[in-house]
Amino acid sequence: MQTIARDTGRHQLGFQPLEQEHQIDSLAIEGELPRWLSGSLLRTGPSKWDLGAQRLNHWFDGLAMLHRFSIRDGEVSYGNRFLRGKAFRAAEQTGRLGFQEFASDPCRSLFRRLATLFVTPEITDNGAVNITRLGEQYMAMTESPMPVVFDPQTLQTLNVQAPRPGTLPTAHPHRDPASGALIGYTTKLGARSKYQLFTQAPGRPARILASIGVGEPAYMHSFALTERHAVLVAGPLVVKPIELALRRGGLIESFHWKADRATQIYVLDRHTGERVANLDTDALFCFHHVNAFERDGEIVMDLIGYDDPGVIDRFYWDAIDAESRKGAPPTVRRYRLPLDGRRDVAVEQLSDHAIEMPRINYARCNGSAYRYAYGIGDGPSNGWDSVPIVKLDVDGGGADVWAQDGAYPGEPIFVAAPESPREDSGALLSIVLDAERCSSYLLVLDAETMQERARAHVPHHIPFGVHGEFYDDPPEVEQQ
Repeated sequence: MQTIARDTGRHQLGFQPLEQEHQIDSLAIEGELPRWLSGSLLRTGPSKWDLGAQRLNHWFDGLAMLHRFSIRDGEVSYGNRFLRGKAFRAAEQTGRLGFQEFASDPCRSLFRRLATLFVTPEITDNGAVNITRLGEQYMAMTESPMPVVFDPQTLQTLNVQAPRPGTLPTAHPHRDPASGALIGYTTKLGARSKYQLFTQAPGRPARILASIGVGEPAYMHSFALTERHAVLVAGPLVVKPIELALRRGGLIESFHWKADRATQIYVLDRHTGERVANLDTDALFCFHHVNAFERDGEIVMDLIGYDDPGVIDRFYWDAIDAESRKGAPPTVRRYRLPLDGRRDVAVEQLSDHAIEMPRINYARCNGSAYRYAYGIGDGPSNGWDSVPIVKLDVDGGGADVWAQDGAYPGEPIFVAAPESPREDSGALLSIVLDAERCSSYLLVLDAETMQERARAHVPHHIPFGVHGEFYDDPPEVEQQ
């Protein structure tokens, strides 16, 4: 990737690669960590975009790097490693992509592209989007059927893959707290494309619960789950599957925004797969849902919505270098979905604060009524002047903010305090780029007051990441 000059925006350091791997036993800490806080924050994100013979087109496409912050007995250790799946190995050996990524393409022949779609898929396993756990397997994921299992303590890639169904499964599966099973959806592309709802229990293959035929599938990144229902929101960013074979370019470049089309909303019984409702609303693009729950005969669904998909274009390198603000800003929206046969969908804006990367007290509130959501301010919409961490009161619309000049935080991950009656009692963990020191740190906030508790300094910068999870002390993982 090109070197970014110092006189560009200070946040640009977050888009610089990190190629060196580290293991640091003890980080310097300012402040005092909560005594109860113990476990590991695992995160993934893109970290290398210049492969030698090919420079990738989009921030999303960078080779995945795993990061681990382990908190024990008031100390913090840190480690990072590349995810060494088949996508990484192909790039390392050839200096080029071996597989199609979100917005970059390995420039295959027409025959190979046709074969990829209809005969023998060559699917990336570059898990730069999210991390989840299935049984004792920790997996890094992207929007492909091939998550990669890694050791949560050493971050070593175990080269064990736990396949998921379809062509484009979500990288945001939900977890069933009772069984530990994952619940997700996939888009199966082909001559007869389908949206499929599936569940996968530890140690078992995925089981399809529902299948919905669709002519031009929509790009979907996440979905909503309540105690009884799953909700798929298919906006009008759609593709004709044959175009994926005939057109050069990354995956998303074959999708087209059709603003005159409605957004289709499918409500499914999450246990039986039965179609409960087909609804529609105005054109909508969404990366991330916040939460959903059932109340008074309807589903209340909160998400981060855009009036167009311009946010995708902001993260091509030319747009990053130009600090582009093109495209609609995000808004926190509430949709009310009737379950009694009516088709009218009500929508309202919950807050004037534009956020992304929303998180909640997931273990306590996912699928049920809640009050608080946390996210990061939308940097591109603000011209990257500042990026705060925001706590939203979704009932009253108010917000509390943590912000500091020259600080650019990532996704704030909520960790609940033990045995607390309050929904917001706990800590927020965020990896922050310190533009003044040209390095990063793990920030620990009190989630109730939004006051800083501590920060653990890393002696180098960490590129902007995507998603992660906090886990209690992981068990030893047997090498495979």
